[in-house]
Amino acid sequence: MNGNLLLLALIVIGMVGRSNIITTAACILLVVKLIHLERYLPTIERRGLELGLLFLTMGVLVPFASERISVKDVTAVFTSWPGIIALVGGALATWMNGKGLDLLKFDPQLIVGLVIGSIMGIIFLRGVPVGPLMAAGITAFLLKLGQFFFK
Repeated sequence: MNGNLLLLALIVIGMVGRSNIITTAACILLVVKLIHLERYLPTIERRGLELGLLFLTMGVLVPFASERISVKDVTAVFTSWPGIIALVGGALATWMNGKGLDLLKFDPQLIVGLVIGSIMGIIFLRGVPVGPLMAAGITAFLLKLGQFFFK
């Protein structure tokens, strides 16, 4: 019952914060619980992130499939400053995701803070949830920064 109340609270927070994603996700999970399909929650937890990232990646790759991005555009990535910076940004982001994965393996209870922080970012900062690994990567970076300055 406690989980139902938390989901209801997330639905209300999502509606007040005008976050359709939070509201819809919480509604779907509440329906899953109310119709006694809790046995699927571990599968949703395990595969939901993969499925979400799959659709996010597909959405990002549509310009390639629809031929709005040409070979000329791809070569420009390697010959322009913004393109090179984008390459470095992509490499850094994936490196940070790896550090986030390491952090979550070492300290899995941090996921609670990451989820609540992500919800706050979605609602109050109009952020977009793209996965806990980047949030964990940034957390790992901030923890290292804190250790450097405060130890």
